[in-house]
Amino acid sequence: MEQLVRTARPNKPFDPAYDPNRAANPGEGKDYAPTYWIATAGPPPVDDGPVLKDIDVDVAIVGSGYTGLSCAIHLAKEHGIKATVLEANGVAWGCSTRNGGQAQISAGRLKRSQWIERWGVDVARKVHVEISEAFDLFRDLIRSPEIACDPQDGGHLYIAHRNKVMPSLQAESRVLNDVFGYRTRILGRDEIHRDFVRDNEAVGALYEPDGMGIHAAKLAFGYLTLARKLGARVHTSSPVLDCDQKGGVFHLRTPGGIVRARAVCFATAGYTSPGLHSLTKHRLMPILSNSIVTRVLTDEERSALNFKTHIPLTDTRTLRHYYRLLPDGRVQIGSRSAITGRDAVNPKHLDRLLEGLYRKFPVLKGIKVDYSWWGWVDVSHDMMPRIFRPDPKQALFYAMGYGGNGVMYSAQAGRRMAQMVAGKGGALDLPIFTSPLPSHGLLTPFRRIGQWGMYRWYYLRDEIL
Repeated sequence: MEQLVRTARPNKPFDPAYDPNRAANPGEGKDYAPTYWIATAGPPPVDDGPVLKDIDVDVAIVGSGYTGLSCAIHLAKEHGIKATVLEANGVAWGCSTRNGGQAQISAGRLKRSQWIERWGVDVARKVHVEISEAFDLFRDLIRSPEIACDPQDGGHLYIAHRNKVMPSLQAESRVLNDVFGYRTRILGRDEIHRDFVRDNEAVGALYEPDGMGIHAAKLAFGYLTLARKLGARVHTSSPVLDCDQKGGVFHLRTPGGIVRARAVCFATAGYTSPGLHSLTKHRLMPILSNSIVTRVLTDEERSALNFKTHIPLTDTRTLRHYYRLLPDGRVQIGSRSAITGRDAVNPKHLDRLLEGLYRKFPVLKGIKVDYSWWGWVDVSHDMMPRIFRPDPKQALFYAMGYGGNGVMYSAQAGRRMAQMVAGKGGALDLPIFTSPLPSHGLLTPFRRIGQWGMYRWYYLRDEIL
């Protein structure tokens, strides 16, 4: 008989200063970040509780966010493999319950024109097919009765915040239409204000027909329910303290016991600790992102803003704002934040985000904020994700590096990693499957100094020059 363990409430407080570049691991049994998603999702579904003894498993997945749970789902559905998922805290404690709930037809930070510059037209077209297939998979997955994530489908608006960015936005639309056969269109300010929202900064926008808002925690909890229904085990409060291979078997040490596995999948994203494994060490640059959710708008405020859409909205700043109207009538907005965990609590970061909200929607100046949080984003050094087996001698795999665009693509990334684990990934020949996450090498200790300088350059370029 299947063991049912009601998820225990975390017994350790949330750490607002947690920093994956400094902490040995994400902790054990810590409370969730105080997000709107956790506050409104209801209680987490049943999981399997912490590891309490040494166990032998077929496949161990480290990380119970979207990617890890999707991997477990697809291992079971497509390959008949029942995985064991190990989570340091509560299910989907990291990126998957701290994001903006925006599913876009992208993965990583690069635009289609940049794909062409990097890989050439033929490879770029194949990557576009992969991303399009991923959105189809995501749509199909969330139709599962277990996943009630409040989807608001209807497209995505990439909104120009200054006139000077319109030529590049128009050029990108032409590339999408002419090279990839993807039907985008350019909107003017009046059309945005009339048909979507009265964003005071908007001078134009690129409309993509694929885009969706979802409830981030309900999506994760739905994945959990489906994974366990298919036979996966999900152990919470079980951080992996180290991972060694002995005699062809991986030994993952947790506080409650050793998990021995023939294959290991890392799905730890922006919460990947430097000491987790040598093959993932410093392969990502964790970046903090802030997010807030306002109180419910009044009828007068909604009328003044002419908010007619719930689709994802992002602006053209390098450190972009992502925002939308939630189904219950609140506005959510997020953007990049502090550089270090220690500085995350500094109120200046909240103030800057509020300034961004007020620039777009002056009528909301002074509005009460009901929820405010931050989380770490898994940005790769070349701005694209990887689903990869870094050492052909080890059955060790990872999927991460989405750069803030993982809500949708993580479903496909988990599926692709499952294919690799099952020995059926031979046809996956795109660069995101055939090369490792790059490292900054000797520059690693200085990355945050560089980040500090780049943030200031981005501000000058986006707002002043």
